[in-house]
Amino acid sequence: MSLLVVALDVPTADEALRLADSLQPHVDGFKVGLELLMGEGPAVVSRVADLGAPVFVDAKLHDIPNTVAGAATRLGSIGARWVTVHASGGEEMMRSAVEALAAGSDRVAGVLAVTVLTSLDQATLESVGFGRNPTEQVIEMARLAAAAGAEGVVCAVSEAMAVKALGLGLSVATPGIRPAGSDSADQKRVATPAEAIGAGANLLVVGRPITAAADPVAAAMSVQQEIEAAVSAAGASHAG
Repeated sequence: MSLLVVALDVPTADEALRLADSLQPHVDGFKVGLELLMGEGPAVVSRVADLGAPVFVDAKLHDIPNTVAGAATRLGSIGARWVTVHASGGEEMMRSAVEALAAGSDRVAGVLAVTVLTSLDQATLESVGFGRNPTEQVIEMARLAAAAGAEGVVCAVSEAMAVKALGLGLSVATPGIRPAGSDSADQKRVATPAEAIGAGANLLVVGRPITAAADPVAAAMSVQQEIEAAVSAAGASHAG
């Protein structure tokens, strides 16, 4: 299954809720990231969740296991469906998040491990001391995430197929999704919805191409149509 998740990367809860309310009939979920969390506080998660769509809380937790567990418990209690943690925090930290999120939530909730940010390329990785190329780094982080019990990972589309090939049963969330012809902005490893589907992505995270569009609803419907067409084409290809 491939779901369209819209990133509510806006400064205020009111703006986020207006967007979410108008877009909900046309998308499959919403991402609440650091801008909203830092500006409005965690309560914004429950306000978005109350609209009825699953909420992807992109908190990117990265701290000692006990601190991460406390944060994950809190996010689960206010309605998070998915919570991100940095895989570079290690297996113990991720496992703490997995267990705490499940304990804090009264619904299905899972951890997504951030592998290599889509804003990073080979040169940037090398500059911060990582000797592997992005794909190699993602694979190692995915193995750690699976060992910790994470539901899935966050990676660029260019690495999604490699994660799926590991056969670990991980869901893959792919940011940096840009409809054909869109500006890549500050992302360095971007892809179209069709490319994401072809690579096996399960959650396609789209932000500015929808939220900054002149008509966000029309933009969301267009992206959803791209996804549906790609899923149909992939199904026809497998059937053939």
